[in-house]
Amino acid sequence: MSKQSTLASNQAVSAHAGAAEQAPLLDIVHITSIRGERTLFSDFNLQVEAGRMYQIEGPNGAGKSSLLRIIAGLLRPQSGEIRYRGELSQHVRSEFLQDLLFIGHKAAVKPELTGLENLAFFAAVQGQPCAQPPFDLLEQVGLVGLEDIPAGNLSAGQQRRIALARLWVSSSRLWILDEPFTSLDVAGIEMLHQRFSQHLAAGGAIILTSHQPLDWASQSLVRIQLEYNW
Repeated sequence: MSKQSTLASNQAVSAHAGAAEQAPLLDIVHITSIRGERTLFSDFNLQVEAGRMYQIEGPNGAGKSSLLRIIAGLLRPQSGEIRYRGELSQHVRSEFLQDLLFIGHKAAVKPELTGLENLAFFAAVQGQPCAQPPFDLLEQVGLVGLEDIPAGNLSAGQQRRIALARLWVSSSRLWILDEPFTSLDVAGIEMLHQRFSQHLAAGGAIILTSHQPLDWASQSLVRIQLEYNW
């Protein structure tokens, strides 16, 4: 049985009360996930409000990544449902996916494409043009001078920056990010802090896993604790 921390529960209730009659951006209801013969978590509930960041915490094997993938529609839970703006996500799948950006633990860039080409690919998949010129986006994530080098020839941190440039391409309100700070240096981490703050201030929401301290976002942060179930 998964346990959500008292802090998370109190903050979630407060966020919901502040939203008055407005439906949450996302409502995660009675989700249970089983892998093999082990229940990762059961009866998991969470309301995701605009302007909030939700950090999923817990030991390895507790099901953090599985939970993110279930929320993003990439895995099916054994029971429970995901509601997007009051509607079952599978009933409004197109709208839900349009408003969702998922970046997993791996960089997931195309190694044969350059940074600029990867950004063009991301925009095409998203179905919308880049909000900024692709070169400006690479400058934003600190990759100027490397724009014509195939991603496969770049370091893990540089590939991660290409993947994270999607945060500047996408207009989706809901970001689901699995360990987004992996392989980033201090400058890269600060860059993400600033981008997260901008997204939350604009009414977006973030659900993420991270081993990085997120105290800088204490006013908007809700921490959710998963326990390892034997």
